Amino acid sequence: MFEFLTAEGNLPFSIALAIMFVLALLEGVGMLLGAGLSAFVDGLLPDIDIDVDAPDVDSPGAISQILGWLYIGKVPFLVVFIVLLTCFGIAGLLLQTLFQAVTGVLLINWLAAIAAFVIALPITRVSVKGVAHILPRDETEAVSSNSFIGRVATVTTGTAREGYPAQARLNDQFGQTHYIMVEPDQGQPEQPTGSQVLLIRQQGHTFIVIPNTNPALVD
Repeated sequence: MFEFLTAEGNLPFSIALAIMFVLALLEGVGMLLGAGLSAFVDGLLPDIDIDVDAPDVDSPGAISQILGWLYIGKVPFLVVFIVLLTCFGIAGLLLQTLFQAVTGVLLINWLAAIAAFVIALPITRVSVKGVAHILPRDETEAVSSNSFIGRVATVTTGTAREGYPAQARLNDQFGQTHYIMVEPDQGQPEQPTGSQVLLIRQQGHTFIVIPNTNPALVD
């Protein structure tokens, strides 16, 4: 098995699965510490207009449409990337197994990689579509994140510390639930899971908060 995985024709797929494992591990550890890697990656990306129908590759916004077709924007980019790496790696190894069973040799790695990528794309879309119905979204098209300022959120994952955001749950004026990253303002105490915090400003994709001391304000 090890020789098969490390064979030249299978290296793209073995490497993809290894990267997937490392990213999934980092994301899991990050979530335990209250600073998921996916939130950091999403903060580096521009906003994407979602178009879940078949993308029009001739349009000016073709790249955004393709990304939207993969549900990037509804699901954290890192989650989509991990699913794509998994589908690509498994599809490639299965393809090479079948090809070797028929011909006795492995397909050239770059040719196998192209075929595996084509196979992996629709499988990734279907898989991520399922994830999109499970994972909470931190934004909706109907509500601007600017309207969150002055509202109360509840820390749901990890402990929010200065420089180390944690995930929090927020209900907007329409009753919709949003999951955002929050970080205490300078000089403010840590906010463990279950703490209610008041959003005072937005800094990138992170909201700066202070403890909620007003019992009239609730999440």
